[in-house]
Amino acid sequence: MELIKNLVENFKKEFKKDAITSTEVFFAPGRVNLIGEHIDYNGGKVFPCALDFGTYAVVTKREDKTFRMYSENFENLGIIEFSLDSLVYDSKDDWANYPKGVIKTFLDAGFNINTGFDVLFFGNIPNGAGLSSSASIEVLTSVILRDLFTLDIDMVEMVKLCQKTENEFIGVNCGIMDQFSIGMGKKDNAILLDCNTLEYTYAPFILNNASIVIANTNKRRGLGESKYNERRASCEAALKDLKDNGVNIGALCDMTTEIFENTKHFIKSEEAISRVRHAVSENERVLKAMECLNSGDINAFGELMNGSHISLRDDYEVTGFELDSLVEAAWEEEGTIGSRMTGAGFGGCTVSLVKNEAIDSFIENVGKKYKEKTGLEAAFYIGNPGDGARKLGDF
Repeated sequence: MELIKNLVENFKKEFKKDAITSTEVFFAPGRVNLIGEHIDYNGGKVFPCALDFGTYAVVTKREDKTFRMYSENFENLGIIEFSLDSLVYDSKDDWANYPKGVIKTFLDAGFNINTGFDVLFFGNIPNGAGLSSSASIEVLTSVILRDLFTLDIDMVEMVKLCQKTENEFIGVNCGIMDQFSIGMGKKDNAILLDCNTLEYTYAPFILNNASIVIANTNKRRGLGESKYNERRASCEAALKDLKDNGVNIGALCDMTTEIFENTKHFIKSEEAISRVRHAVSENERVLKAMECLNSGDINAFGELMNGSHISLRDDYEVTGFELDSLVEAAWEEEGTIGSRMTGAGFGGCTVSLVKNEAIDSFIENVGKKYKEKTGLEAAFYIGNPGDGARKLGDF
């Protein structure tokens, strides 16, 4: 509550509102994918959860068509202003293009947004850590729009419009996992999600005496995009080889390990065989992970996380020295239940489940070993499975 009180005060100061002005406060979390990496585009399932930290917004509606936006994370940019009549991508508007794009996408979808608003944003999701600060601000904006303009739209539709914003307005070809887990997150639960059909199931993710520890490699991502495209092309070629030889599948993750072992000789490239082995085994790990959570076996879930990292390292080859160094250091720690890379790879973050009594020593020891090995400082964030985007109240 202290945080919200400070944000409301800062909003009034920044936008020169009087003390009695009533404001509305909203929140959207960050997210982390616990297991199920690089298989969403191969017909597999992902297993993310929303986190208990994210992005806050303090808002008041205006009478005119002006939007004024301020972020405490980018104070040097000051208040960014634009009009309802001119919602176009503009690089000088920097981060504000995300909320601007959501407003435009909602208007294009036929929703009635007839005035602007003043908004102060503050996020405690580290930028560039791969925890989806951009998707968080998009879903947050959609919740603000629904509330301020009493729009008749459910969260899944809002999530789709936010993904559309990222794809078409921002120009980033992302999947839907980020926006979906941020919008649909549920405290003490993870989400088993099929990104292609949007079928989803909640699984109890009760950590009791443990927490999620996210570690950022702080490595600048270099070749990520081109290597990602190579992996996808490899998988697509393998799928074609299999189908051409009569294997009756719509996507690689339709196969079990047994079917893969019996048909892999149809795949022309040795490299592609490894890529497919990852896709098939990772999808099976995700389904087993669901069983582990339903039966409350968090240790078995941790083992699956470790197996996921090994597969991403050896078969899919998307980890790299920094991520491997962080994960290997985590595996050596007494209180680690499981640890793996999360996200696209080639840098970015690891996600570990760590017993609470070991968190301090985990951060100290893993950070020290990582620095000795790579010369880089890792950054650590502690979180728990939280609720999705929502209004927090009037203040």
